[in-house]
Amino acid sequence: MRKSLWSAHARLELIERLDSLNPDAAPRWGAMNAPQMLAHLVDWMEMARGGIHAAGRKSPLRYPPLKQLAVYWLPFPRGVQTSPELIRRTPSDWASEHAAVCRHIGSFERVDPTAIWPEHPVFGKLTPNAWGVFGYRHTDHHLRQFGA
Repeated sequence: MRKSLWSAHARLELIERLDSLNPDAAPRWGAMNAPQMLAHLVDWMEMARGGIHAAGRKSPLRYPPLKQLAVYWLPFPRGVQTSPELIRRTPSDWASEHAAVCRHIGSFERVDPTAIWPEHPVFGKLTPNAWGVFGYRHTDHHLRQFGA
């Protein structure tokens, strides 16, 4: 089974890795610094819950089987463009951004998995299971970006 934000063990693992980060960590790839990456994760999780709207894009990744391959199996490409809505905010202080990411990850314990989720800007409609797996994989990608 793929790791998912629906799993308490996977959530704890991500939070422990977040705790090992520091604001001066250098990226292994990409243009974001560590505080910007945390702000991006916060905004991405807000988008996943419907709090931030990210404009949809036309993409073959909106359709099976490419969608399933990208969400569940293919490695994340380095340097892929994200939605501009998810990188335009200036990060607040490190402790606040860190706490917000941890809070969002932890909140999956209390989210109703049958709730209606917004469309993802690249993948379109996702099942709650896909949101959990993709959320784990997205967070993991950025933690690996900074060596955590």
